[in-house]
Amino acid sequence: MSNDLFKDYVPEVVEYDENIDGSDEHKIRNEHLEVKDNLLEKIRKAKAAAKGNKTTFRQNIRTENDKS
Repeated sequence: MSNDLFKDYVPEVVEYDENIDGSDEHKIRNEHLEVKDNLLEKIRKAKAAAKGNKTTFRQNIRTENDKS
């Protein structure tokens, strides 16, 4: 029965219309996402600069079965 109900259904893309919807939340969200991306990039660069060319060497993890 549900197949017959939706067989002629054609989905349509709904566009945001500021005059009808009357909200600026979509703009605020985009601004927040841009700020977040900028801050993440700044943090990434700062971490890379702080680390520089340092290489960390780790010792092997000892286990009970190692004879050494």
